[in-house]
Amino acid sequence: MPKLSVEERIHSFKEVALGYTEEQAIAEAKRCLQCKVPRCVEGCPVNIDIPAFIKFISEGKFKEAIKKIREKNSLPAICGRVCPQETQCMGRCVRGIKGTPINIGALERFAADWERRTGRIRTEVAPPTGKRVAVVGSGPAGLTAAAELAKLGHDVTIFEALHKPGGVLMYGIPEFRMPKDIVMDEVNYVKSLGVKIETDVIIGKVITLDELFEMGFDAVFIGTGAGLPRFLGIPGENLCGIYSANEFLIRINLMKAYRFPEYDTPVKVGKRVAVIGGGNVAMDAARSALRLGGDVTVIYRRTELEMPARREEIENAKEEGVKFLFLATPIRFIGDDKGWVRAVECVRMRLGEPDETGRRRPIPIEGSEFKVEADTVVVAIGQRPNPIAVRGEKSIKLTSHGTIVVNPETYETTRRGVFAGGDIVT
Repeated sequence: MPKLSVEERIHSFKEVALGYTEEQAIAEAKRCLQCKVPRCVEGCPVNIDIPAFIKFISEGKFKEAIKKIREKNSLPAICGRVCPQETQCMGRCVRGIKGTPINIGALERFAADWERRTGRIRTEVAPPTGKRVAVVGSGPAGLTAAAELAKLGHDVTIFEALHKPGGVLMYGIPEFRMPKDIVMDEVNYVKSLGVKIETDVIIGKVITLDELFEMGFDAVFIGTGAGLPRFLGIPGENLCGIYSANEFLIRINLMKAYRFPEYDTPVKVGKRVAVIGGGNVAMDAARSALRLGGDVTVIYRRTELEMPARREEIENAKEEGVKFLFLATPIRFIGDDKGWVRAVECVRMRLGEPDETGRRRPIPIEGSEFKVEADTVVVAIGQRPNPIAVRGEKSIKLTSHGTIVVNPETYETTRRGVFAGGDIVT
């Protein structure tokens, strides 16, 4: 896919991937073999009829393509940009067995962006059922559930804790990978189906689940994601200059620190930045810090082969100048006499046998300690759920990890009428 030049993108938060032209999209779509048994559909979590929409694109029938996608997916402009297609639909593509798989995500994005330029395709909504549903959280799970429920004729209200809808799409993913106007356009599509959105409302604090039912809602869907950061739990982690990736990215994305002083919410980024972790969030944090002037090193305890981040994001980070330190893990942070971080002490690692994730387990090498200078550190080692919406709800069962227990067939929780999905479950 065409991309901004490296020189331009390292000095701005403009979207890096530019998207296909009509000619490029048609050419890519024509590579599709139109398999009689489309394995790509099996790899799609929402079972989009992928061969059908790709065939429409190959014939230049872009309106028909986006209509086909929207039969199953209410957020195509978002999914086309940030879904892990390489492990889902594209990972099953027959073309990929002996060559390059069809770039399904880029084609989905193309169809959605074409619709955005030319005008919204009308979606049919069933007659009102008289049923009311409260959706807690306006991230991907909440928006998707709300849209599908509205199409069925139900009266849906989303309750969002923050001042902007979109959840992790809005506060977690940088502008250069997920432009905020794209998110808001998809949110407006969901609203066009009749969905109402109430912001600045924390369910579990401002309104309880009991009160939602007292307000006349017939069911509740909880899609609050996994917004709590994980920390390393090592000495020095409370030094100034050490961020969780959540705080770092929320300041930059939702609070627009990247547009300081136009927005008076700066984020301090030093000259030498260490990012701990190897997932997409680590890549987002590293590439954001680089754009804000930092000399960035990603520290990861395994090798590049085991990194869970998308290959595309790793390559983009390398192109932009992010450095990588593999087979190393922090054991303590070292500060100055004023309490600011100045270095990360690490230990070298070697890989042992595979663990429960299927990746080889990192094992510390005794006596291999060394230091990495850093005056800013971002810890990006994963998130965990914050089940605030159900805190104190004894009828709703949680796992030891804080996720909500649901019926795997219906997604109903252990409280009748309360359902949950997305990262708060998985």
